[in-house]
Amino acid sequence: MTVLVSNTLGRYFAGRFLLATLSVFVGIFLLVVFVDYIELMRRTANNTGASALFIAETSIFRVPQLLERLMPFCILVGAMTCYLDLSRRLELVVARAAGISAWQFMSPALVTALLLGVAATTLYNPLSADLQERAKRMEATLFTDRGLQDASGFWVNQISSDGQAIISAGGSQEQGVRLTGLTIFRFTPSGEFRDRIEAREATLEAGRWRLQGARLYTLDNPPEDHETFLLPTNLTPAQVRNSFSTPESVSFWQLPQYIQSSQASGLATAGYRLQYQKLLSRPFLLAAMVMLAGAVSLRFFRFGGVQKMVLSGVGAGFLLYVLSKVTEDLSKADLMHPVAAAWLPVVVGGLTGFLALLYQEDG
Repeated sequence: MTVLVSNTLGRYFAGRFLLATLSVFVGIFLLVVFVDYIELMRRTANNTGASALFIAETSIFRVPQLLERLMPFCILVGAMTCYLDLSRRLELVVARAAGISAWQFMSPALVTALLLGVAATTLYNPLSADLQERAKRMEATLFTDRGLQDASGFWVNQISSDGQAIISAGGSQEQGVRLTGLTIFRFTPSGEFRDRIEAREATLEAGRWRLQGARLYTLDNPPEDHETFLLPTNLTPAQVRNSFSTPESVSFWQLPQYIQSSQASGLATAGYRLQYQKLLSRPFLLAAMVMLAGAVSLRFFRFGGVQKMVLSGVGAGFLLYVLSKVTEDLSKADLMHPVAAAWLPVVVGGLTGFLALLYQEDG
């Protein structure tokens, strides 16, 4: 009978935690989509051919990757909301009176967080990466004008027997194999300026870039328009990927292949290795967030000081985020091993929550 009651309460606590977490996630998703939709509407104000439905679809495809970074905070806020509500309704008091400790009614949330982390790494991450690629293709349709491209853009330098070419692209698709909004400066082997090429898009083929909608500017002749222009290159897809793609845009299942191809090409792999380790550690990071939430939200309402505990939990989550960013920057600069950079925030967050909860419950 005790096992049945424990299983029933475990499913109840897990369900409450899952419902609170999904509510926070959906709420943040809708808020970010709304803000991003307004921003895209502002940027495409001069594009009369862009429909409101197409812009809304683009925003929906852009947001999942951003929410992937906010997932630990969704777990933290969801767990705090769940336990504070249970405490306010005196359900935790009843559970404690029945002889159930804090560790027992926190274990369902920990298991749920681990399962959510596994699903986020193996299912949500590939989905968000695919949606991000779709969003880039849709943005290329929206921002066909060069003036609407991202001002920061991407840069790559290629040197061949024909001379040097500096490529600037406003956007990239398919991990840099397709580029949009290009400006190319070409120089002779002796270093003298040859010409400038502006193109609508470019596709990397074997030994060449295929430019579409290109215009060639030289010092002595008027501009020449070319529907298709072939630009020789010695760049490989792995080299282009290193310049134009970001590790966050690569699916979890493709990261090992990207790491191997980059190592074979002699390119830096710190960013990809760090992203792979971060995805592996995500289930444990979400469980650490549950520990932090439990340490600051299991206090009874009649004892007071709940507001300070909640603020301390938010502050701990913010400090953990700062720590993760610092370790990430150190790893990308090859000053810290990717394994240490990815797992250090998990260890710090988990131990902090565990020790705080141990002190509160067991003295």
